[in-house]
Amino acid sequence: MDETVGAYRILVVDDEPDLEPLVLQRMRRSIRSGQYQFVFAQNGVEALQKLGQDADIDMVVSDINMPQMDGLSLLERIPEVAPDTRSVIISAYGDMKNIRAAMNRGAFDFVTKPLDFDDLRVTIERTLNNLEAWRQAESSRVKLAAIENELDIASKMQQSILPTEFPVSPHYEVCGSMTPAREVGGDFFDIFNLENGCIGLAVADVSGKGVPAALFMMASRTLLKGTAIGMFDPGKVLGEVNQLLYEDNEAMMFVTLLYAVYNPATRILTYANGGHNLPVLIHADGSHTVLPSTNGIALGVMGGAEFEQATVECAPGDTVVFYTDGVTEAFNNQGEEFGMDRLLKIFETPFDNCRTTIEAIFDTVNDFAGDAPQFDDITCLALRCTEAS
Repeated sequence: MDETVGAYRILVVDDEPDLEPLVLQRMRRSIRSGQYQFVFAQNGVEALQKLGQDADIDMVVSDINMPQMDGLSLLERIPEVAPDTRSVIISAYGDMKNIRAAMNRGAFDFVTKPLDFDDLRVTIERTLNNLEAWRQAESSRVKLAAIENELDIASKMQQSILPTEFPVSPHYEVCGSMTPAREVGGDFFDIFNLENGCIGLAVADVSGKGVPAALFMMASRTLLKGTAIGMFDPGKVLGEVNQLLYEDNEAMMFVTLLYAVYNPATRILTYANGGHNLPVLIHADGSHTVLPSTNGIALGVMGGAEFEQATVECAPGDTVVFYTDGVTEAFNNQGEEFGMDRLLKIFETPFDNCRTTIEAIFDTVNDFAGDAPQFDDITCLALRCTEAS
């Protein structure tokens, strides 16, 4: 038993007047060391009063045969007054009928008369060890409930900023989806209208889990959208967002972020990559190209960072797929990683639209993972050039 917990308070209930001085004398070392404190009552009625007045009583040691209220009746009443208290009954040797009745009414253990104090010490220690284990389990349950509540809040925060409707244009189509992990992370994707018919597209993955990640995700998304409206070049947008995140980032969190601007008039996609997974350009014939990295770092960790940008011209029928590492780093029960090769293999069969492309990715990843736990969010965003301008 952990003696660092403090003195356990034990209520001894017995109508024999000489039991109190005997207990105090025989248990004096444990009392002096601060391990136990003893409280005494003469019968069940007095015991219930003391339990109601003293919430710190951890354990009851009670005789069965007492005036006014016997030990068995006391056992029935204890849960009403002190439900977290453990009880040990004192019984005559061989009195199995009463012992069974006591155990059925919630007694944790029993000792027999005449009292063997070595046996009593062992029984007390075993009972309090059980109580301590139960308290730790209860504390863990409460903490788990708090964590689950936090993750639920984070999930709702996360889902609240994801687009539910996608831009409609005769020149392009867009579709995105995110499946949260059991432990909520900070993935997000976004699409917003810009000047001259252009659209901004972003996919990101925030470090960490739970509410802090969700809050950092929301801040990143807000800063990105606000900055993108005033700046056209994705590289400059990432540089500005990075600086703003860095200046107010005591927790040293970071976000990998790919931001792109698509101009349907020219069919040119301009993008900058802040430490994120490389997007894939899928051609109408099923061939594909992994878009080159622009060598940018994750946002929020280093002030003054510069972000290069690159361009790619899309042909009618081309689809650009953005995704987070929850796709490529999904694992199955054999410990195999989904990986980039499996992702690229999906695109060997051409798809008619963005939605079927996204669905094929999710279905393939889920089939690969099977019932293996999902440890990270899975997020995809796709842009398809539907016709020549």
